[in-house]
Amino acid sequence: MLHGRDTEQARIDDLLSGARMGRSGALVLRGEAGIGKTALLDYAAAQGIPTVRSAGIESEAELPFAALHLLVRPGMELVRQLPSRQRDALEAAFGLGDGAPADRMLIGLAVLTLLAEEAAQGPLLCLIDDAHWLDRATAEALLFAARRLDAEGVVMLFATRSGPQDFPAPGLTELALSGLRPDAAAALLDAGTTPLTPAVRYRLLAESDGNPLALLELPSAVGEDTVDETNPLPLTQRLQLAFHGRVTRLPAATRTVLLVAAAAGAADLAPVLRAASALGASLQDLQPAQDAGMVATDGKTLTWRHPLLRSAVYQGSALTDRLAAHRALADALVDDDDAADLRAWHLACAATGPDEHTATALERTADRARRRHGFHGAMAAYDRAAALSTDAGARVRRLVLAAETATEAGLTDRAERLAERAESLSHRTEFDSGKPEFELRLDLVRAQAEFAGGKPGSAHRRLMSAAVAARETDPRGAARILTKAVHTAWYLGPDELDEVAAVLATLRLVEDDPATPIVRYLSGSVAGQRVADLRDAAAAARASGADSPADLVQLCGSGLVVGQDEQVEELAGELIRECREQGRIGLLAPLLFFRSEGLSFGGRPREGRIAAEEGLRIARDIGQAQWVSQIHAFLAYLAALHGDSTSCRDHADRAVAEEFGGPGAVGASWAHAAMALLALGEGRLEQARTELAHMTIEPARHHVIGLRTLPDQIEVAVRLGATDRATEALDRLTHWSQRAGQEWIAALAARGRALLADGSAAEQHFVAALAANRPFDEARTRLLYGEWLRRDKRKVDARAQLEQAMNLFDRLDATPWSERARTELGALGIGTGARAGGGPLSLLTPQESQIVRLAAQGLSNREIAARLFLSHRTVGHHLYKAYPKLGVLSRGELSGLDLTE
Repeated sequence: MLHGRDTEQARIDDLLSGARMGRSGALVLRGEAGIGKTALLDYAAAQGIPTVRSAGIESEAELPFAALHLLVRPGMELVRQLPSRQRDALEAAFGLGDGAPADRMLIGLAVLTLLAEEAAQGPLLCLIDDAHWLDRATAEALLFAARRLDAEGVVMLFATRSGPQDFPAPGLTELALSGLRPDAAAALLDAGTTPLTPAVRYRLLAESDGNPLALLELPSAVGEDTVDETNPLPLTQRLQLAFHGRVTRLPAATRTVLLVAAAAGAADLAPVLRAASALGASLQDLQPAQDAGMVATDGKTLTWRHPLLRSAVYQGSALTDRLAAHRALADALVDDDDAADLRAWHLACAATGPDEHTATALERTADRARRRHGFHGAMAAYDRAAALSTDAGARVRRLVLAAETATEAGLTDRAERLAERAESLSHRTEFDSGKPEFELRLDLVRAQAEFAGGKPGSAHRRLMSAAVAARETDPRGAARILTKAVHTAWYLGPDELDEVAAVLATLRLVEDDPATPIVRYLSGSVAGQRVADLRDAAAAARASGADSPADLVQLCGSGLVVGQDEQVEELAGELIRECREQGRIGLLAPLLFFRSEGLSFGGRPREGRIAAEEGLRIARDIGQAQWVSQIHAFLAYLAALHGDSTSCRDHADRAVAEEFGGPGAVGASWAHAAMALLALGEGRLEQARTELAHMTIEPARHHVIGLRTLPDQIEVAVRLGATDRATEALDRLTHWSQRAGQEWIAALAARGRALLADGSAAEQHFVAALAANRPFDEARTRLLYGEWLRRDKRKVDARAQLEQAMNLFDRLDATPWSERARTELGALGIGTGARAGGGPLSLLTPQESQIVRLAAQGLSNREIAARLFLSHRTVGHHLYKAYPKLGVLSRGELSGLDLTE
């Protein structure tokens, strides 16, 4: 029976009721040690729903996927039924397969699919205790799955300590547990068997602060120290002392077995008994601890009554005893190949000084963890291996590996500190080989850390220095560095871009080097000039052995600079498919952003929004703050096109949130452009001018959006009578058109000239502007031309242009612009009727639309789920909701619908 937890039990009951009806949910129970989190998990487990359970173990926090294996072990027979890439990913994570390392998020998708399979015949409850001690790889996989739960009938309950940094779980509902109410605390205390004096009872109720574990455990440890009014110890430490006080009363051999079990951490009893035997203890010596209710065992596993008890045993033992326990455990695992990583950590825990044998074993552990994308565990292992190294060169090399792995894990602050240590050691010591290579790799690490920390200037200088130093001896390495320098330069200004271009031009790469076509294309795009066809550059790089998609991502961003939008959309689509097939989820957010831009600029904004929203979900999941900011800002731009002022402002504000850098966030330029487009569509010209002013200042001035808002700058300036500003913007637009060689940019320049011209010259430019354009640009040109014709008293000609503009705006769902065209037609005395609908897809949510498109192509629910990182049951749920909106009864009818925008 639980005392005082009615509210918490009701929340759990609601989740379980939903699961019985096919709904999924997740909840994080957060509270201090002993507050009753485990008791609530036990309550949930007792409600009659099939349950799988796991827990974080402090000593296994650096072993990738240790806790995940415990959770999915009951359903391992279902792993064979997973889609092949997911099956291979999960088996590789557990060391059961020989496949290539999988992206950590693909493992999360495999977990989601596996849970959905386990829930196929009814609801499933997943309980994860001590989540603050989960290894990072397990935590990421479980959070990925939990955020995508929808219609599987799966409930996930996490229990973790109070601090948000103990187990960050963005996107999941949390329930903070506080102490019991006074009446519930008194009832729990009085339910115990230990007799208490009124004074002690009062003191325990007062100082326990409603902590259930304190109310249960402290009575048995009552003594003078416990009731001393001057006792300064915090509750958790008092509990540990109370626990340890009980341990000290046990026989010595029993304490030995408990210490070995505490050092082992894992529940497997066999290695504990082998190690304890070497220290003079045996299974029989556990009996006093079992009789005291401290541990329980079934002969194969050992479980602790509470994690604090294990901590008390370990922390309360002498250092020499702890070292002996770890050495004994390492010896007990010597013949167990599957426990090589755990043995390496026990050796490390037993080491009291440099030990190359242990350092080598720990480095192998780190290598295996890194291949399985357990970056946090790998980083810790490399770091500890460095500390145990006997050779200076090996120590530097291992610190470099630790720094690089920290970068892969997204721990940029930790990466920079590791790099500083490696750099300092490298400068202070001499060793035979590798120093130049190490220093180059450290420059890359520190540059990425500086860039992530909002210091693009110092990151750029470091990258350029490293590239210049390497270009003679390692031109391919220098090329790899310079592709990153292109990125940092875009955030700084034209001088930095010119610097990158100059160094790129000096690289002596052979023609068949995969970097050659990439460098050639980037060199042109940095200068805003098309020097090659994007498709040809990508094909040449692939033919020479480039790592596709990773090496080709930057081509997409650069393609937008020179206006090859259609090819960017096409190449990004190919690379996205490769990412999905290869499980390289970390590249998806930028590629989906680039594809979204290409789709939207090409007249398919609804598809662009779908791609952007998927990119945003992924960027949030894997902590890519830069892309979260950038994509929020682009979604603000698409909302502005639609005329959704609330969504536009919300996305724009989120893009420049303080956590992303505030006004200096990477999405700031797009956010200003979005607010300018919204204001322009609504006729608020002064506000539009204010927002567009940001596009005239570096570094936004040379960004993709800085170039693409030049037509807006011209229109606003002309309408406000600022001819000089309009002429300056037109000059820049004309220059871009000439260098990029794109007809659609030339058409926009012709429109700008039309706005600045009079009489027949203006009309000639308007006609030229309609010769080659994209849907939104064409509609705006026809609107402006129609307005000009109406002012010239040419009613029939004006009507033709304005009606075409209105129809195009309607098709694009550009509400404020279609209303502007209707207003102009009204001024001609022409009624337009209600706005036309947006087709079948306009009735669906973005995710429903995305799923329906894929289903119409003939993909199964499982294939759609694998592509969109959902469970197949969630896909079926969304299709079920979409069918009545579309007026169909089954997926077979979808192919007969017009699903184009």
